Amino acid sequence: MPWLAIPFSDSETRERLDALFAVNGIPHLVILGEDGKVLTNKGVGVIQEYEAEAYPFSPQHIGKLKEQEAAAKANQSLKTLLVSQSRDYVISADGKKVPVTELEGKTIGLYFLLATYNGCIAFKPKLMEVYKSLREKGENFEIVMIPLDDDEPSFQEEFASLPWLSLPVKDKCCSKLVRYFELNSLPTLVAIGPDGKTLHSNVVEAIEEHGVKAYPFTPERFAELEEIEKARREAQTLESILVSEDCDFVLGKDGVKVPVSDLVGKNVLLYFSAHWCPPCRAFLPALTKAYNEIKEKGGALEVIFISSDRDQASFDEFFSKMPWLALPFGDKRKQSLSRSFKVRGIPMVVAIGPTGKTVTTDAREQIMCHGAEAYPFTAERIKEIEASYEKMAEGWPEKVKHASHDHELVLTKRQFFNCDGCSEEGRIWSFYCDECDFDLHPKCALVDEGMGGGGEGGAAADEEKATSDGWICDGEKCYKE
Repeated sequence: MPWLAIPFSDSETRERLDALFAVNGIPHLVILGEDGKVLTNKGVGVIQEYEAEAYPFSPQHIGKLKEQEAAAKANQSLKTLLVSQSRDYVISADGKKVPVTELEGKTIGLYFLLATYNGCIAFKPKLMEVYKSLREKGENFEIVMIPLDDDEPSFQEEFASLPWLSLPVKDKCCSKLVRYFELNSLPTLVAIGPDGKTLHSNVVEAIEEHGVKAYPFTPERFAELEEIEKARREAQTLESILVSEDCDFVLGKDGVKVPVSDLVGKNVLLYFSAHWCPPCRAFLPALTKAYNEIKEKGGALEVIFISSDRDQASFDEFFSKMPWLALPFGDKRKQSLSRSFKVRGIPMVVAIGPTGKTVTTDAREQIMCHGAEAYPFTAERIKEIEASYEKMAEGWPEKVKHASHDHELVLTKRQFFNCDGCSEEGRIWSFYCDECDFDLHPKCALVDEGMGGGGEGGAAADEEKATSDGWICDGEKCYKE
């Protein structure tokens, strides 16, 4: 750090400053004026938003910056977006300076990227395909990269292979545009219309799903695409999503090829997962348990593992622990399925009904909450389960006072918990103290109320039965790199 510091040994001063400025999390930046008075205690956000432009950090100056941004949005043009005091051009891969005025009247894609980020690397071939197709058709379209790289050599190496234009790397305009468009993901492609106004804040997903058909990125085109997508969903069959050219099978055990046609008429779960993903490994036993119970009861169910593993060996090891089917490792259908069902993180489970239509993309959550009882994963089935939970609690008091806890306990629906009375896992209903994060099973809380809390066939016995299928999971996902 190039600035000063309170000595680490001076704990008294550090603690006094923490208390004075109510520091309850770090980083925390308090900015003082020349008179020693606080200008802002939200310095972290101010610096992140405006960087050096925030100086001298006064409320009046920050207010002026906000007014300038509001005015710029109201009067947005290609010049206000791309021209700075020191530069009125963008650059091509061969170093040529292209005046921004030459881009006016075109549809522009402002392409925010990090050259080494995997998501940007994966998107590049699709964007290249769309760009070249539009240019060959004579469309008035151009891409201007907004590079977010710190490593100029890596950027230049990437830029050399690209056919479009860019702002110079480390240009001040790059960080300004990140703030201006409130960037929250990479890659992002902001579509700017011929009039210089924003057409869409990010057309990456549209390009991935529809390719060149997404152009010219207008509201009218997106309405047309939604109608096309709606028709596709209504016409969807299992074969339409799982059969591609000569790929008309999935893998069974020992490499047996199972024709997709053999699965028609069944409930099918598409299980997007990977061995390297800890939440995927944590979820697998719950899915396996539910699958086996459903099959034992005669359910017409099959699961297809769709792998995001990084090599064949990892795929083979993970698949060997599964009792169901899989797409072959590296199968090209995986990409189209991921796009169709908007898979942003794993594990994810999509339920396909007997007609081939999508039942839900939230089957993972249903299995975590309800296990095999969620089958066949329809909205009607989940409503039935919820109704049974309400019936389970009929006659129970809304609040109880229990000898094991000082505060009143409130009947609360809790997905998973550990009972502070018997230390056993519980789910669905708890008598709960929010202040202390204290849980009691109904069977533990009501035993002193004379309500048959521990009796066989009583309401709490039903609750105990309902909790026996629970599986504790932190609920997090592994997101794509």
